[in-house]
Amino acid sequence: MEIIRVACLLPLLALAACQGKTLPGTAAHNDEPKEWTFDFFTPKALPAVVTFAVVQDADGTVYRFNTLNSTPDLSKVIGEWNDKDRAPGGYWNHVKQPPRHIIFCWDSIIDKKVYETVLTIPKPVLEKMLRPGEHRDYRGRTAYYDRVQIGLAPEGKVAVWLQGIGFEPNYRVTPSVMKTVSEDKLDICKGITKSDFSYEYDKDIKDFIKGKKYPYGSW
Repeated sequence: MEIIRVACLLPLLALAACQGKTLPGTAAHNDEPKEWTFDFFTPKALPAVVTFAVVQDADGTVYRFNTLNSTPDLSKVIGEWNDKDRAPGGYWNHVKQPPRHIIFCWDSIIDKKVYETVLTIPKPVLEKMLRPGEHRDYRGRTAYYDRVQIGLAPEGKVAVWLQGIGFEPNYRVTPSVMKTVSEDKLDICKGITKSDFSYEYDKDIKDFIKGKKYPYGSW
């Protein structure tokens, strides 16, 4: 899939444009992060894997990710989301400015489905990411909200947070655009994965969902 085609799909999905502009009033600070990251996770024993992503950052630069960090399940996220737990970082998922528009493909192992999600981070949240936070980091230094956390749950449910600074809880984000589709409604994610989901669940998944009702929580 050509990067131009992917980039120009963004406006069709209610996004801004193939080339955006720097947000007004967001001049760089000397201590501003060199990059912003985005990480995916799932609830305990309800696995999914992100297989492809396209990100447009706040400066309008478009990034295409064929390789992404792992999508871990968080052992304390059971039955509902919380504002405390955080996905670990990794090598791949980073952009030079805060991520503004994200399109990603993900295989829900628990649902045995491929999903395609498009989301847009609201302008006030982007501005929050571009200025120093009110809290200090673990070492007492000025810090920024430089990590986006994205939770993936059964039924194709997606939730978004900014990771809190230090011991601060995560900041729940309501995207200005959020849409997830599957099956015959897939667009750029059609054919991305080769999985036919014919395998059985691992024992730990079977043990966890035994006696529970799908979707195994309130997401």
